Amino acid sequence: MSRLVDWLERLVQGNRLGILLIFFLITLTGSVVGWKYYDYTRNDPQFCTTCHMMRDAYLSWQKSKHWEIKCQTCHRMSIFEQNRLLVAYVTNGSQGPIKERHGRTAPWNACRRCHLETAEQGSISVRRSVGHARHVFMENIPCQRCHSGEMHNFRPDEHACASCHKDKLVHGLGMEGLSCLKCHNYRENVKETVNMQRCLGCHKKVRPSGPMGGLKCFDCHKPHKQISLTSQDCLERCHGNEVEVGQHRLHMEKAGLKCLDCHRPHSWAVGPKNARALCTRCHPLKDPKRFLY
Repeated sequence: MSRLVDWLERLVQGNRLGILLIFFLITLTGSVVGWKYYDYTRNDPQFCTTCHMMRDAYLSWQKSKHWEIKCQTCHRMSIFEQNRLLVAYVTNGSQGPIKERHGRTAPWNACRRCHLETAEQGSISVRRSVGHARHVFMENIPCQRCHSGEMHNFRPDEHACASCHKDKLVHGLGMEGLSCLKCHNYRENVKETVNMQRCLGCHKKVRPSGPMGGLKCFDCHKPHKQISLTSQDCLERCHGNEVEVGQHRLHMEKAGLKCLDCHRPHSWAVGPKNARALCTRCHPLKDPKRFLY
């Protein structure tokens, strides 16, 4: 044993510089390999394909709107979690799915990190949005409550609204099957999440000009309460004094007519053309202008 110790001492003393160089090279090589491994696991999307279960997810990421963002930007794991996952893959191989759960929660936490600049102005989308400001910041609703996250598809879930807004159902006039987002737009810089263009996009025959053209559709039609108007609605909301104008009282009290018996929605005015069909139901045709005196 003493001879071995003496030999090692002579070896070290005679090759001190060489040993230090070898130690330095080993340390440098280990550092480079360690850094490359760290960079590969933290920044290279190819790392995700190491697991056979990630192939479909990797392909869906390449086709998604987030294809320029590295997987690890959203699917963050600690070094301990990464190595545990690697060990699970090495020991499990291709015999079955790896049961280590990872990347389920972190992506949703990453949403605000990327969209924070616009989010602070009232939107988590590219443009400002009153809808997002109201739900994300005022109500503190997490992104995953409203957005689906299946295979890198983060489209809004149109049925998620009903989980909170149970009283906001649509009734009548063929709108029962519409989802909330068909009318409510969260990607517009407007005070209302519903605008006229949404209504007129479906109701193409309705003219936005003419009598009462300055009103918005939802000033009269209340999809979540009462879509169809009644004569009483007209009188109570805007036209309470019309009973005293011209022959209105005579027709309403003695003939029992209602506003909508003569005034057709969205055309409203009774002129020479429609008077021929309307007035002659009860009496001979008269000039509509005489009705107002």
